Amino acid sequence: MDLIQTLKALNNEKRLQILEWLKNPEDNFPPHNDVPGFEQGVCVSNIQDKSGLSQSATSQYMSMLESADLVIGTRIGKWTYYRRNEEAIAKFADLIKESL
Repeated sequence: MDLIQTLKALNNEKRLQILEWLKNPEDNFPPHNDVPGFEQGVCVSNIQDKSGLSQSATSQYMSMLESADLVIGTRIGKWTYYRRNEEAIAKFADLIKESL
């Protein structure tokens, strides 16, 4: 895990908010039409709608979170679904505890 890259990804209120929403997707997003439940994550279009960001900004933010290994993207048809990478988030928390 690249600590600097992860910190950069987290250094944005909206990206932090997206991670928070993804922690409990059932409480924060409407049900999907094409995919049952949230096992694969949340459709990027739902993240865009809730965040109020443009399509390009949403894609850029999700790409940054994925590059930092904080989310996992799964392509289904023409859409990408994102879920939190809980293992990497726990690893990051441990790294912060050890470093500070």
